[in-house]
Amino acid sequence: MPLYISSFQRVLMKFLYIGFTFASRRMSLKFGIFDSSFWGDFYMRPKLYLETTIPSYLVASPSRDLIVAAHQQITNQWWTNKKDDFDIYISQFVFDESSSGDRQLASDRIKIISKFPKLEITDDVKLLAAALLNSKAIPKKAAIDAAHVAIAAVHGMDFLMTWNCAHIANAFMSQTIQSICLKNGYICPVICTPEELLGE
Repeated sequence: MPLYISSFQRVLMKFLYIGFTFASRRMSLKFGIFDSSFWGDFYMRPKLYLETTIPSYLVASPSRDLIVAAHQQITNQWWTNKKDDFDIYISQFVFDESSSGDRQLASDRIKIISKFPKLEITDDVKLLAAALLNSKAIPKKAAIDAAHVAIAAVHGMDFLMTWNCAHIANAFMSQTIQSICLKNGYICPVICTPEELLGE
């Protein structure tokens, strides 16, 4: 006799799965479980969405601002030592943003990101981005930032890496962003900076 699962049970199972997945990502970030040495031959690289600030920091001239200079150094350190531990993805938004501005710097940014696959901007991505903006989880003036989060969530990324601490990697906004993603049936990726994925 087939097992009957009510609609309520389906919803409950879905939210339990979402909660477990998000918690496991956070634990992996904290305890280094995504390190290949932890899993050995069973290791599967996590999926990472690379937001535009990362290639921008990689090609920029050293900043006179001490904090920005430190971020640049950390970004280069992660790029050199850790990027191969992840399957990296971008989107057309990342490509377009990287193409703007100074011609030489734009060319350098494109060289960095051109080898990574682009995630599709689907109708589901557009709907989630709109929900993030309409809920004020992300301000409407930062529509592209909402799109970055939506693309990463809809396509099941484990991490969204960024130095955009105004509208994406923002502790005051993260809970609301996570909540809106969950309400729309998606798990928000762990939003982090390169420093948080350097490991020990």
